[in-house]
Amino acid sequence: MSPLPISPQLGPLKVQPEDPRSAAATALLAAMCAELEGRYHRPPSQYLVEEALAPRAGFIVARLDGEPIGCGALRCIDEATVEVKRMYVAPASRCGGVARRILAELERLARTHAYTRIILETGLFQPEALALYDASGYQRTPAYGRYIDNPEAVCFEKRLL
Repeated sequence: MSPLPISPQLGPLKVQPEDPRSAAATALLAAMCAELEGRYHRPPSQYLVEEALAPRAGFIVARLDGEPIGCGALRCIDEATVEVKRMYVAPASRCGGVARRILAELERLARTHAYTRIILETGLFQPEALALYDASGYQRTPAYGRYIDNPEAVCFEKRLL
């Protein structure tokens, strides 16, 4: 994958698979959890790193000039469906297209694994995420799984061609 320049001053953005147990991944996930706890006043739902290590799953990290600034994961639901998990971009790196690149790479990875549908859940207090998914061709759907009775959950899906 060729790097995408974010701006002439910052250099290329690289979005690549990485072990979710790496120091960079662990730091990004911890930062994401802290931010979500601040927004929702409770810890986010549990995420099992092992799910990203399973067959047909994955974890990616975005790096700008070698520094980790974002991440995202895929979790297998069934033969046709994969779930996006743990999308995160560090606050200082937002509004530069990083989240779109992470999402595009997750979609590319999902297609590589022959998935035909992506689902995800985000929350009412994450307007940046809601805008990203709306702008990226995702359709809002009824809540699924453990999110069914969560009034703060906003669920999306996208069909992959």
